[in-house]
Amino acid sequence: MGKLWYGGKIYTLVDEGLTVEAVYTEGGQVVKTGTFSELTDEFGNHIQSWHDLKGNVMIPGFVDSHLHMIGHGEKLLRLDLSLVDSAEEMKRLLVEKVNESSPNEWIIGEGWNENNFPDRKIFHRDELDRIAPNNPMMLTRVCRHAILANSIAMDLAGITDSTTDPEGGVIMRDNDGRATGYLLDKAQELVKDAMPEVSLSFLEKALTSSVDDLISKGVTGGHTEDLNYYGGFTRTYKTFLNVINGTRKFRANLLVHHEVIEEMRMQGLGFGDGTEYVELGAMKLFADGALGGRTALLSVPYNDSPNTSGVAIHSVEGLEKLVQKARAHHMPVAIHVIGDLALEYAIDAIEKHPPHHGLRDRLIHTQVVNQDLIDRLKQLPVILDIQPRFVASDFPWVMERLGEERMKWSFAWKTLLDNRIPIAGGSDAPIEPVDPLLGIHAAVTRKRPNDTHDGYYPDQKLSVYEAVCLFTKGSAYAIGKEKERGIIKEGMDADFTVLNRDIFTCDPDLMLDTKAVMTVIDETIQYQDFD
Repeated sequence: MGKLWYGGKIYTLVDEGLTVEAVYTEGGQVVKTGTFSELTDEFGNHIQSWHDLKGNVMIPGFVDSHLHMIGHGEKLLRLDLSLVDSAEEMKRLLVEKVNESSPNEWIIGEGWNENNFPDRKIFHRDELDRIAPNNPMMLTRVCRHAILANSIAMDLAGITDSTTDPEGGVIMRDNDGRATGYLLDKAQELVKDAMPEVSLSFLEKALTSSVDDLISKGVTGGHTEDLNYYGGFTRTYKTFLNVINGTRKFRANLLVHHEVIEEMRMQGLGFGDGTEYVELGAMKLFADGALGGRTALLSVPYNDSPNTSGVAIHSVEGLEKLVQKARAHHMPVAIHVIGDLALEYAIDAIEKHPPHHGLRDRLIHTQVVNQDLIDRLKQLPVILDIQPRFVASDFPWVMERLGEERMKWSFAWKTLLDNRIPIAGGSDAPIEPVDPLLGIHAAVTRKRPNDTHDGYYPDQKLSVYEAVCLFTKGSAYAIGKEKERGIIKEGMDADFTVLNRDIFTCDPDLMLDTKAVMTVIDETIQYQDFD
């Protein structure tokens, strides 16, 4: 027995603009699409439940191609600094948090961004000490490639003014040579390793909050990287299995950080293993940092800081060895690359050690490119994971970092699509808001909500169809599921997102007020907000 979905506009994405009146599903899959009368005539005796969309708009289920699901849950549960627009407001929130906390309790904040402050202030550890004299404090920058720590946290981590920079990280120092508490990339781990391990109950609460929030925004699946940050592979993997258990359905593809590959293998698991809803994916590694903290690795120094070109997380040889490690485990790689030199190193390694037949590597972010790198990418079995919402967050300050000459090759997603390089779309939550409609709006308009200009580098704008495909077809292609997901067609998984507005025809700014009113995963309604 099956289900009939009808009574609204249904975009299949099989071709641009293609719509149908109704969809018949059975056993978690699409059996047939067509007119209401055709499907009721053919399957009338088999229709167990009828789902009237009541004029709303159904599309294939949104899938976020790159995020940190537990991290998103932490942001929902902890002190959220992502909307703070001044140093004074950030200080006020920190003081409030300290006042409601017990002595020695860790103060953890998420998402601060000095580029949103008029004075672009970055707090010194001395200032944090005055705010929290009796509590260790760790405040994660929006990019997650930098933290602020006070002296208590630094003492627990064993960081002194004479501590040398770890490989792939930077301990920032003031003019007197003192460590400021601003720690970049691998230097963050010194503090994180000194923090008490989070409890299993907190992990489950954070992941549950995250999944429920994603589903409420029409997201049916996500490709997430969490397995190296919460006490190791085993406890984090089990958390996913406990939360996404068939009662709460969600399509989670888990990137596996290179440092926990051995633990995964000790559990008898490998690439592609898991359950119907929780699947192990590519091996994740980092080639560089981020533009915000000037740790993305560039081929030419930063325009606004000529003394640095960024940070290589691994040596060229080290990066190549990690790609070889993935191949030894029959895994594709998912490499974080933001700067063009980091991208060059990643391409070098992949060219020397291509993935096994039928697998695709993933290059995450890929924000700065050039023509030579594009030409090389076109020859590789790769897909790029981009985050369109970065346009709304990173402009205009990113133009100061890169300079005018590099900007024509930066955030250049239309250029990449025109070169027929496959692209998937994600949020990188908790760095950016998890709502896919915000990412689609940014890809289409190239500006922040409420901006009145024509968009940053408007020649790079995507059509609505291209932008929606990033979060549907693109995400399916990224994990080799393009024959199972991403479109509404016979034989495909019955994963749908239902919106209260037709985003293909409305003014793009109206996307910002558009809501998901139903989320369907595996033919099962997981969220509904209309009668």
